[in-house]
Amino acid sequence: MKDRRTFIKEAGLAGLAGLLPVNILSASDLEIDKAFKNSNPNAKWADGSRLVVSVSMQFEAGGQPVNAESPFPQNMQKGFIDLPGDSWYQYGYKEGIPRMLDNWDKLGIKVTSHMVGSAALKNPDLAKEIVARGHEAAAHGMDWATQYSMPYETEKKIIKDGADAIKKVTGFEPVGYNANWLRRGTNTLEILQELGFKYHIDDLSRDEPFLLKVKGKDFAVVPYTIRCNDIVLIEGKNFSADQFVRQVILEFDQLYKESEKKRRQMSISFHDRIGGTPQMVAATTEIISYIQKHKGVSFKRKDEIARMAYEDKSIIRE
Repeated sequence: MKDRRTFIKEAGLAGLAGLLPVNILSASDLEIDKAFKNSNPNAKWADGSRLVVSVSMQFEAGGQPVNAESPFPQNMQKGFIDLPGDSWYQYGYKEGIPRMLDNWDKLGIKVTSHMVGSAALKNPDLAKEIVARGHEAAAHGMDWATQYSMPYETEKKIIKDGADAIKKVTGFEPVGYNANWLRRGTNTLEILQELGFKYHIDDLSRDEPFLLKVKGKDFAVVPYTIRCNDIVLIEGKNFSADQFVRQVILEFDQLYKESEKKRRQMSISFHDRIGGTPQMVAATTEIISYIQKHKGVSFKRKDEIARMAYEDKSIIRE
């Protein structure tokens, strides 16, 4: 039996329209067909990789607002500070990131660290160490701002301030961006392009990078994940560490099969106070060690993936 992509390619949308009643071809069908036309099912990674894995290490602890969400009940009375909740965040920069950094070295991979500007300013030595160990410093706003509701200039300021803070502390100029909970606004991409950014990750629509046109110029999208993400699965109380391992390995196995015929990217995301716990670092070691046993898999920072997207003539364009 042919899959839908093959059927549409062979029959063509016009031929399909002639075979089916008009009311069957919905707007969603047309959007799906448009997506198929914009894809390149035979494209591979230009450097010869069979599958590229992108790992995120979010550096947020220390930049959170007062009484931010934590594992504790959200029932603090007004005027008081959630001290145990605050200590949960402190774990991220006191234990979590240092433990993950040692583990990345042990595993021999480089990651992308999206840093909240105020978190980097609060722990400058740790931010410097991340870059010194060869990892990418990417921007994550100045603080936990709800930027999608901001006027253009206000949003531009919080993005720029965060990036400037990272560069001031680490010497690394961020070219990638991640909005708070991925919730960018309608102006965000234009602002990022204006500020010199090269890519963003606030998109879940594909399992490979692609290019958008923003004011007539190319802008890269390096897709993120909520499926293989510790804050959703572990802190969301949905999974245990061993279930997380199983989930991510299942994801890898399927993408690895698909990568035999087309370009595939796998994303995995860890947060300082969650992914840096002993059990999760052990789980991460099991996952990465399993992936590394497969031929043709490479681990790349997101700035490297974006650079490859710009240089690849077969990249998907939307």
